[in-house]
Amino acid sequence: MTDQAGPRPINPMLKSALEFGPLLAFFAAYLALKDRIFTIGGTEYEGFIVVTAGFIPVFLIATGLLWKLTRHLSRMQLVTAVLIVIFGGLSVWLNDDRFFKMKPTLIYLLFGTALGIGLLRGESWLRAVMEGLMPLKQEGWMILTRRVMLMFFGLAVLNEVIWRTMSTETWVYFKTFGLTAAVFAFFMTQSSLFKTYAIEDEAEADKPAE
Repeated sequence: MTDQAGPRPINPMLKSALEFGPLLAFFAAYLALKDRIFTIGGTEYEGFIVVTAGFIPVFLIATGLLWKLTRHLSRMQLVTAVLIVIFGGLSVWLNDDRFFKMKPTLIYLLFGTALGIGLLRGESWLRAVMEGLMPLKQEGWMILTRRVMLMFFGLAVLNEVIWRTMSTETWVYFKTFGLTAAVFAFFMTQSSLFKTYAIEDEAEADKPAE
């Protein structure tokens, strides 16, 4: 879902609000409703399930607005949206929070596997997603892709450990802040790689990889 002319520029604050707003709204709603039980159609639902049911349309609306404004959604955003609908829907339909808690695991496994397949083909599929943000030499992209792949697998394992061994509230905090902080911290630790393999010459940046 990409406009032929490329993504349309929008206000960075608005873009961040559309990307992270639904997650923060989920967190706030969970804190407000976590101890409540709702009876709907004769079935009792915990606050977490009700908040999950509300999160799905909010997320889809925000994603739709992001596409309308930019005419662009990355493959990662599309996959995330599909999995949120599937696993969030299963949690609500079956009244079982485990499906929604498993969603990050599936997302990170899919992304990690996709990057691994690209590496086996001698390609950096991460480059297609992030090249506009950080121009690197091909060797740098391959190293970064391997590291990001391992990060995704590590986060998948970590999510499984958290939701299976700790409380729902702990998982919500982890999902809202822990995963984002972990990704941010990871890229902060890659500063030496960015310096070593950065492309400073514009002509070199446009040169296709051999």
